[in-house]
Amino acid sequence: MLEADRIVIYAASEKEMNGIVEAETDAGLREAYREMLRGSLEHPEDWGWYSIWMIVRKDGKHIGNLGFRGSPAGGMVELGYGIAEEYRGFGYATEAVETLVAWAMEQPGVSRVEAETAEDNAASRRVLEKCGFVPSGAVGKEGPRFVLTQREETEPDDLDGFGGFGSFGGFDV
Repeated sequence: MLEADRIVIYAASEKEMNGIVEAETDAGLREAYREMLRGSLEHPEDWGWYSIWMIVRKDGKHIGNLGFRGSPAGGMVELGYGIAEEYRGFGYATEAVETLVAWAMEQPGVSRVEAETAEDNAASRRVLEKCGFVPSGAVGKEGPRFVLTQREETEPDDLDGFGGFGSFGGFDV
């Protein structure tokens, strides 16, 4: 379980994921959730990379979901997210994405997180931008792709004997 200011997020159990699959009315999302459940069951050692992550307000209200499209490949994981309509516009998506991305970047083998959003979904694009993502120039099935990369730790540069400015780690865009 990961905790942020107003929410907690956690990888759903098999029972919770089955409930989400059954309750989903959008055929495309239902299939995506089924794929996440299948991946979780096929790769229980990588449950967090395949499962649906629940976004829950601290008052216990489930307000959305997010998750990855499988375990890291070539240092990259792909993120997707959604917030129930009545909770959009309050910063919950930004808080959830920031929290899960921070967790992902701490995991071995992850140096880049990617996401895509529909061209006309300005709110989702703004969430990604606020979290430090930048357009990659590529376009996926849903629309433009965005990327966030982790900066490598480096030794400070020596600028004529005057201690230079090296990398302090963290996120780089």
